[in-house]
Amino acid sequence: MGQFLGKVALITGAGRGQGRAHAVRLAGEGASIVALDLPAESALSVDYLLSKQSDLEETARLVTETGSRVLPLAVDVRDQSGLDDAVASAMSSFGSVDVVCANAGIAQRPGNAWEITDETWQDVLDIDLTGVWRTLKAVIPSMIELDKGGSIVIVGSSLGIKAQRNLAAYIAAKHGVTGLMKAFALELAPYRIRVNSVNPSSVATDMLLSDRLFRLFRPDLDNPTADDCLDAFRSLNALPVPWAEPEDISAVVSWLASDESRHVTGVALPADAGATLL
Repeated sequence: MGQFLGKVALITGAGRGQGRAHAVRLAGEGASIVALDLPAESALSVDYLLSKQSDLEETARLVTETGSRVLPLAVDVRDQSGLDDAVASAMSSFGSVDVVCANAGIAQRPGNAWEITDETWQDVLDIDLTGVWRTLKAVIPSMIELDKGGSIVIVGSSLGIKAQRNLAAYIAAKHGVTGLMKAFALELAPYRIRVNSVNPSSVATDMLLSDRLFRLFRPDLDNPTADDCLDAFRSLNALPVPWAEPEDISAVVSWLASDESRHVTGVALPADAGATLL
């Protein structure tokens, strides 16, 4: 389609899952990609495997296969100087950043709100909320200076609009993202930089399809699998589907990043199979 020819998209959490899908989708439509993900030595209080350097390299390979250029960088969104350096590298390599997809995020260990550990609370807030602020803080000055406008798409969650049990830290972070998105949208409107969020419910990534959630949904089984949890996942959505594929969310990211949505800003767009209706 080529709607992003000549444009550069910076994507956090690009090593796998949604971030990889967003990178490949935008690259397939012509964008050069700056792909950021965690350094290999990063430690977080999560109960599933984090992405590896090889995952980021695979994303870079898939982007290259589309014919687009890619700059893969190991950067932690908790590291402001690392993000600043990444933007400087993007500017040096490509000359601009036109689209930002603040996608990096982690899941919370499920549990009662009053039993969340300090470490879990801080990790989730630092990555899922403050990491978004740090990413935009790093990239916005160059976007304003170039005076070309642009689009920022934050990957939020249906849990940034509603709540459910056992995920209070994640819900707090994603509700914060919704407010942060609206504040940035107001402040950046005079510069023709649009800011929106896409808010999925369940998406079939390693973060979702893990033992921790299978055991939460099916405590009656010793070793539950995804197939054992299909009905439980379907119950979270109004449409009779257990989850979206990453590419489903990438289609919405692409639309919000494109000129087709040029008058859309400050919107928390549910792409959630009707989850927020329940």
